[in-house]
Amino acid sequence: VQLVESGGGLVQAGGSLRLSCAASGIIFSSNTMGWYRQAPGKQRELVADMYSGGNRNYADSVKGRFTISRDNAKNTVYLQMNSLKPGDTAVYYCRIVLGMYGYWGQGTQVTVSS
Repeated sequence: VQLVESGGGLVQAGGSLRLSCAASGIIFSSNTMGWYRQAPGKQRELVADMYSGGNRNYADSVKGRFTISRDNAKNTVYLQMNSLKPGDTAVYYCRIVLGMYGYWGQGTQVTVSS
């Protein structure tokens, strides 16, 4: 299984970015895809995830600002990030969970300037 992320970059506070992550390989129809982030000196944390059946889960810190969506036919998950804050600065990682196994993307940097 491979995950390819795109869409990171530098944005001013209040701005928006959209991350994409495409999965390839043997993908079960039932799976969870999501986004995590890791800021310097901090642990990796869940941002949002979404089950193939449609259930979504968000970290409290991003509720109302970020939206996760997915295209099951393309095995792709998206993260629309609005009203970005400097505290959102981190490397964002895509993850897919297939049964007992989880796979990570390589990460994409998101930097929000004040």
